[in-house]
This record gives sequence, C-alpha cells and structure tokens, in this order.
Amino acid sequence: MSSSALATHTDKAPSFRRDAALTLGALGVVFGDIGTSPLYAVKLSIAAEGGALPGAPAVLGALSLIFWSLLIVVTVKYVVFIMRADNNGEGGVMALAALAHRSTGLSRRLKTIIAVASLAGLALFYGDGMLTPAISVLSAVEGLGVESKSLAELVLPITLVILIGLFLLQRSGTERIGKLFGPVMVVWFVTLAWLGLTAILRNPAILKAVNPWYGIDLFVTEPWVAFVALGSVVLAVTGCEALYADMGHFGRRPIRYAWLFVTLPALLLNYFGQGALVLSDPRQAGNSFYGLAPHWAHYFVVLLATFATIIASQAVISGVFSITRQAVQLGQLPRMEIRHTSATEQGQIYVPRINAMLAVGVVLIVLIFRSSDALAAAYGIAVTGVMVISTFLVGVVAMRQWHWRRPVVFAVFGMLGLIDLAFLSSNTLKVIEGGWLPLAMAAMVFILIDTWRVGRRVHMDHLRDGTLPLELFLSRAPAERVAGTAIFLAARTDVTPGPMLHSLKHYHVLHERVVLTSIAVEDIPFVPIKRRVEINKLGKGFFEVKLRFGFFEFPDVPKALELCRQYGLALDADTSTFFLGRETLVAGEHPDMKSWRVALYTWLASNALSPARFFQLPPGRVVELGTQITI
Repeated sequence: MSSSALATHTDKAPSFRRDAALTLGALGVVFGDIGTSPLYAVKLSIAAEGGALPGAPAVLGALSLIFWSLLIVVTVKYVVFIMRADNNGEGGVMALAALAHRSTGLSRRLKTIIAVASLAGLALFYGDGMLTPAISVLSAVEGLGVESKSLAELVLPITLVILIGLFLLQRSGTERIGKLFGPVMVVWFVTLAWLGLTAILRNPAILKAVNPWYGIDLFVTEPWVAFVALGSVVLAVTGCEALYADMGHFGRRPIRYAWLFVTLPALLLNYFGQGALVLSDPRQAGNSFYGLAPHWAHYFVVLLATFATIIASQAVISGVFSITRQAVQLGQLPRMEIRHTSATEQGQIYVPRINAMLAVGVVLIVLIFRSSDALAAAYGIAVTGVMVISTFLVGVVAMRQWHWRRPVVFAVFGMLGLIDLAFLSSNTLKVIEGGWLPLAMAAMVFILIDTWRVGRRVHMDHLRDGTLPLELFLSRAPAERVAGTAIFLAARTDVTPGPMLHSLKHYHVLHERVVLTSIAVEDIPFVPIKRRVEINKLGKGFFEVKLRFGFFEFPDVPKALELCRQYGLALDADTSTFFLGRETLVAGEHPDMKSWRVALYTWLASNALSPARFFQLPPGRVVELGTQITI
C-alpha cells in the first residue's frame, strides 16, 4: 500500500468510527418516537377501516398506506428535502422559521405569516410533548394485559409510576443512563425486524401491499373509510420531526444512515409482519403487535417495549427543553431557569418550570383517556399541524435561498403539502373524540406566547418614551466621577438607560467608566467568538458594548465581557458594578392591550427569571433600581 493510500485509509478510519458512534447515538435519541409507533399504528389503522374482522382489502390497503407514507413523508420529505434546510447545522421548526425569515425579498405580509407559523409550530410542539410520553408508555405497558387479564388492572398505576419517575429523573440529568439508549434501541429494532420477518415468512402474500394500488383502491372503493383511516395511518410517521430537530446534535449523515439502514427496514418488516398476522388470523387485529411474539418471549417484549417507550419519552422531553431554550433566547417566552445537567454535553439541559408543566399535563392525560386506543384520537392533530408548517417553511427556503424555480417548488412542496393537509383533515374528524386536547393546549400556549410578544413590544415602547437620547445625555453628563466601572444592561444603546438616570438622581455622581451593554440574540444557533463583542468609544469615559449570542447559547455576560480586553477595554466582572432596572407594571386608564392581556403579561413578567440570574451576573456586584411603568 502506497503512503498516500495509507494516509487516506487512516483518515477514513476515525471518520467511520465517529459516524458509527453518532449513528448509534441517533438511534437512541432521534428514533424513539417513530420507532415505537408499531405498538399502535397498525391495529388502529385497520380498526379505522371498519368491520369486526377486517378482510384482505382492508389489511392490504392499510399496509400500503403505511408503507408509502414512510417513504414519501419521512424519507423523501424529511430525509431528502427538509434536512437540507439547516440553520447553520441546526434543525427544528424554530430554526427553520428563523432561516426562512432571513430570506431576501420577502414581503412584510409573508414575514408575518412565517412568524405566526413559527409560534403555532412551537405551541403544537408542546402539545406533542405531553401526548407522546402518555401514549407511548401506556401502549407498551398494556401488553401486560394480553397474557393475563388480572394484570390489566395494573396497567394504569404502572404507567403513572413510570412517567412520574421519568419526570423526577430530569432534575439529576440522564447522562449516565443516556449511554444505554443507543444499544437498547438497537435491540428494540432488531426485535421488531425479527418479529416481523417470522410472520412474513409464514404469509408472504402481505408483500403485495408494496403495490400502491391497494392504497389507491381503498380510496376508489371506500373513499370515506380510507379518508378516516388516514387519521390512524399518520401514527406511523409520528416522530419524523425529530429527524430534523436533532440534526444539530448528530449531523445529517448519521441520522440518514440510522434511518435508511436500521430504522426504516426494521419498521417495514414489523409493519408487514403485523399485516401478515392479521391477514392469516383477522381475530388478531386488536393485538397485532404483541400477537407477533411467541408465548415464551411475550414478557420480554413487553419489558423491552417499555424501555423503548421510556427512551422515546425522554427524547421528546429533552426536545421540549431544547425548543424552550430557543424560544426564551429569541424573546418569545419569558426568561426562566435553565440548568445544565452534564459537564460535557451542551445539549443536556433541565428547565424546572417546563418539566413540572409536562409532568402535570401527562399525568392528567393518562387519567383522562386511560388507554392508548382512546388517546390515539388526540395524538395526530399536533403532529400533522407541525408537518404542514414545516412543509410551508421549507418551501419558502427552497424558493428564496436554494433559488428553485417557482413551478418546481409548487410541484414538489405542493404535493407534499397536500399529503400533509390530507392527514390533518382526517385528524380533524377526531376533535370530538379527543382531538380537542392538543388544540386546546396549543391554543393556550399560543395565547401565552403571543401575549408575551405583544406585551414586550408595548413595554419597550413605553420604556423608550420616558428616556433621554444618549447623545443629549452625554453633552450634559456631570463632570464629577467616582472610581470604578459601572455596567448598565439596556435593550438599546442609543438612549440613556433608565437605571443610569435613576442612579444619577439618587447618587448625583457617575463612575469614571460607564459601559452601556446591549445583548442581542441572533437567529442563528451559535455566534462565532470573533463576532461576540463590538465596542464603540463614546467619549467622556463612556463605552458602548454590544454582545451577540445565538439561540442555542447561554448568555453568560461576565464571560463575554472578558473578550473586551482583546479590544483594549479591560473589564473585570468581580470589581465592576452591574446596574439593572426592575420595572413594576401597572395598567393605565387606556391600555394599549385588552385588560386580560395586560393582566396576563404583567403576571408573566413578574414571574420571569431575574436578569441577574439569567445573564449569570455575580450576585454581590448587582444593583437593581426600581421604576413604575404604565402600560
């Protein structure tokens, strides 16, 4: 072997090992949700097509719809197209909306639509975050009642114990057990493939469902039945958003490898195996998944399914934490406490308020619906809503940033959008049965987010109206100074910060160095260090410092201010004094918002995490000056 060939071989070896490790990690985090769909997707799809004992057309039609949904929605739409639309390597509906919003040539109306779509996607994601743990764990534990009716009464208590324990675990993090997620999911997918393959070999006639005609024929002969069935078929693609959302953690290539070579083959084998079982024995339609397992392996499969659903639930919870951090950074949610739970993994965080909200919501959902079959009626709307939003946003990116021709964009994403809308329309039929739940949750979250967004704008307008232009203040700045450095955090640096005016009013002096610091969160995941700090010397000992962070970063202000030394401004957080404003909000006689919105925004603002803690300022170096603002 030549030296150049040896070097190439040596370079490829670490790359292969790295991709293999990332692929294993992706199997444990990304594919938990979609990987546990076989627990309920087939039996509900066949049941949705009517009849106590489904015939061959119903079984073949359902399997055909599931097969082509996995290929078109997940493989073509997400793996091929949407994963190309990365925001500096990051994915998810928030990152995609930020990427689309950055496109050039957008009208104001289209930018508004994109902003509203991102808020709606965020709201629906929270609904999905509550529903996924509930239906996943419940459907796995229900396997106990298949072999023994006496154990059926324990399904609900065991489910609640598992879910409550999972949420209690979030406080200490999942770094240690997280290393087991990948191997456990590999065992799960191998088991799925084995169970399905043995059933297919016994009745290979099910493979005819690969022919799309069986799905089309269902729409031709029984259009209403087929339309209703779509509401259950979509359960086979739940979790596809995770492929895109977790792209920043694992990379595009490992996720694609994990899907194409492990997850997709295992899912298809299991789905077709369930179809083969029902085709042979229609009485197994209500137990198509656990019916595949031989008697001696039943409880092993139940235990493995429970572990797999716990992993799927953990992935969804972590995803909700991650998107909450993005929303807080982008100003779409109030500041709240966000803790790191790992010293090495930046993505492992814990958000106490959101964890408590999810825990209460999931427990109530389980107590209300009590079975996975009943809960399935509520599950599809949140998922299909996010799918429609993602298709719209990636269409904007394709036209404005990839520079695809308009007819191509409409042909490709128009077709994908019609499929998404068909799934969404079918799920609207379930609103009365339980679909109201995710809609109600999404509506509440949307109202909170929109109220915060509108209220924050009104708040800042009133704050700005009572300030003095900075240029005018500098021309009248008092000559008397005291030793030291004062750092004022302000939303804008072209006006005089309120805390500085209040400080001057009370103390009648200024520090010899005054640093006006503004913090901006850009619509990219990470801001390069070289762009973190921008300094302008204003004269008379005044400096303007602009700090930039990405929406995946924690705004550590003291650490960022240390970078000022490179530009000739030496700042020491431990010897400087940070001045912050603490506003008390009161409703005016003629408020700019409706009274209920004023009350809601005031409550949100009063419960927001203090700037000192959020920006990680040294506690002993912070001075807060209060003021009252009428909104």
